[in-house]
Amino acid sequence: MKKYKNSLFYLGVTGGFTTLIYWIIKRGKELERIKTFIVPSSVKNSSWNDFILSMKYNFQDPLAILLAQIVMIILVARLFGWIFKKIGQPTVIGEIIAGIVLGPSLVGMYFPDFSAALFPIESLGNLKFLSQIGLILFMFVIGMELDVKVLKNKASEAIVISHASIVIPFALGIGLSYFVFNKFAPQGVEFLSFSLFMGIAMSITAFPVLARIVQERGIHKTKLGAVVITCAAADDITAWCLLAVVIAIVKAGDFVGSLYVISLAAVYVIVMIFIVKPFLKRIGDLYGSKDSIGKPVMAIFFLFLILSSYATEVIGIHALFGAFMMGSIMPDVSKFRMIFIDKVEDVAVILLLPLFFVFTGLKTEVGLINDPYLWKVTGAIIMVAVVGKFLGSALAAKFVGQNWKDSLTIGALMNTRGLMELIVLNIGLELKVLTPEVFTMMVIMALVTTFMTGPALDFINFIFKSKEEIDVEEGINLNKYRILVSFGNNEKGKSLLRLANSLTKKQKSNSMITALHLSLSDELHSFNMEDKEKNSFEPIFEESEQLNLEIDTIFKVTNDIEGEIADVANQGDYDLLLVGLGKSIFEGTLLGKLVGFTSRIINPDRLIDKFTGKEGLFENSPFDERTRQIVAKTRMPLGILIDKEFQDIDHVFIPIFRSEDSFLMDYAQKLINNNNSKVTVLDVNNRIQNNFVLQSAVHSLEHKHANNLEVLIDKTVNLAFLTKQDLMLISLESWKMLLDSDSDWLIGVPSVLIIKP
Repeated sequence: MKKYKNSLFYLGVTGGFTTLIYWIIKRGKELERIKTFIVPSSVKNSSWNDFILSMKYNFQDPLAILLAQIVMIILVARLFGWIFKKIGQPTVIGEIIAGIVLGPSLVGMYFPDFSAALFPIESLGNLKFLSQIGLILFMFVIGMELDVKVLKNKASEAIVISHASIVIPFALGIGLSYFVFNKFAPQGVEFLSFSLFMGIAMSITAFPVLARIVQERGIHKTKLGAVVITCAAADDITAWCLLAVVIAIVKAGDFVGSLYVISLAAVYVIVMIFIVKPFLKRIGDLYGSKDSIGKPVMAIFFLFLILSSYATEVIGIHALFGAFMMGSIMPDVSKFRMIFIDKVEDVAVILLLPLFFVFTGLKTEVGLINDPYLWKVTGAIIMVAVVGKFLGSALAAKFVGQNWKDSLTIGALMNTRGLMELIVLNIGLELKVLTPEVFTMMVIMALVTTFMTGPALDFINFIFKSKEEIDVEEGINLNKYRILVSFGNNEKGKSLLRLANSLTKKQKSNSMITALHLSLSDELHSFNMEDKEKNSFEPIFEESEQLNLEIDTIFKVTNDIEGEIADVANQGDYDLLLVGLGKSIFEGTLLGKLVGFTSRIINPDRLIDKFTGKEGLFENSPFDERTRQIVAKTRMPLGILIDKEFQDIDHVFIPIFRSEDSFLMDYAQKLINNNNSKVTVLDVNNRIQNNFVLQSAVHSLEHKHANNLEVLIDKTVNLAFLTKQDLMLISLESWKMLLDSDSDWLIGVPSVLIIKP
């Protein structure tokens, strides 16, 4: 009864009020005296034409244009960023080039109507202000990522190198401005303003790009990595302080007039350090240990960010300096900073920052450099930039005691300019200190110097490679059995460690186990790297202590996890690489996903039923493609563990499907010698009896370890037998044959170690 009552009430209310609305609108029509807009007589009384006019108006609405611009910019920026990431270059280069492509240099030149429709001149103001918001958020993140503590630890060396890497290119930039001032300086701009901006533009280092390169190259834990990160941090702080002074001088017109602005800026810095920072620290101490931060607390920090940016903009040293300053005085609690970075970075980097690249690209006209002389000047700018920054940093590093390789590496890294250079150039163009021609030349310089960082580092490593290889070989005990354990999550890492221990337990003096953990560069920042490494290896160290096992560790940051695993394994003279595999090997095309075999598709549901007794256990996992790539790229023995939560390896089962499986006896011997495992070998189709090598290997093991080895010939494997086994050891090719056979005894198969010789 209640149900019908509710239905009647619903129908009465909606129907009654709908009728009332219709009646009011009908009566309202009689109030119309004149039309609110004039429609041409040719389209009067035409609903279709009214619709077309309305849609045309909607497309030309400023908000619609801005949203269309954002969609196009993000798509093109992500595409170019992905392309350049694939060729080993920083993503920022691709995003900068995406901006240039969408500007007058390409799209504007060859598709002018499309460019005019997408980027009408009157819409650029909205794009500019939105991109500036993105830059403010980005500089806030950059300030938070700076670890001021490293400056204290390496201050003496770092400050010498950093300041040399600023002073030398700054002086060369001013020297260059002397020769190009008459032809390229804007009308009415004083030489002091022009030369100072040329100098500061030559002196910038892109700290975020440099930090990512250092992480991805795995040198962040070395002394070199600590020095170069510290240099970049000191360089960033010094350069932004210098830029604030230069902006003050340019706006005032002379140095004396700028003293008022500089004085106000000094007061601002004092207030931020001695008043705002302690207040924020108290908030950080209260909320730093929590997993999340409430909206009121977030509002306080964002309010201070806006006030800080507003203050520096009003003072006259640009809002970006205020954002950078606010980030640098945030509470020194890694967890607290990470929460803010996670909330801000994605919006700033993915959504808003590409708008800045395109806004820069719209002002970059490569077509302006249409004369050989202009290209010569561009070449001279690039040469001065490289000589000043690269050689200046390298010579300073050599002077403070670095070897030549490290000195040149520091020079190559400090020569990276990237986004930070574009920020400085846009400020110069906005202040009308740089002409569009000089702006374009300097953008090209920023691209070239950032692009050359990777190849320059590779070339330096190549030059010094032969000597390093000799030193490494002298330090390696070639008699040791070396296992590299690569793990993604802690549980798989512990299982792999137990497996490695079973292979080397009684030969610890003649074996070496190294645990490798990789993290994607997008997930890490310079200040939280140590915490991430500690958290990643803590469960592994606990497991190694229980096993009484000494291990070495390698922690690296990369954009290509599969390639990095293969590179570390191939270059490290390891005898075996152990990796864990997600349970998704039993889904879809099974081993075809694992190693690229596509000869036959097996019904995944049936095999899941056989293997587990239930469906739905094996969901999609990235390990399929990842493991396939590792298999393809490694040039050494590889063990792929399918872990069913084994603890001990007391009973091992080895089916021999092929004559080429004789190498499995080496692993059987290691398990018997080191772990006293009971090994059962199944001779499928008399492979052992018909192959002399296999027969000899098995007989040798039987002779030495009669109590630990049993050979079964053409015996059907039943579920009762399999449930007693802890591990099945099988070759990669035999594993594929086993899956293709769709054998019934897959129902109870234990954990599996697949070996690729």
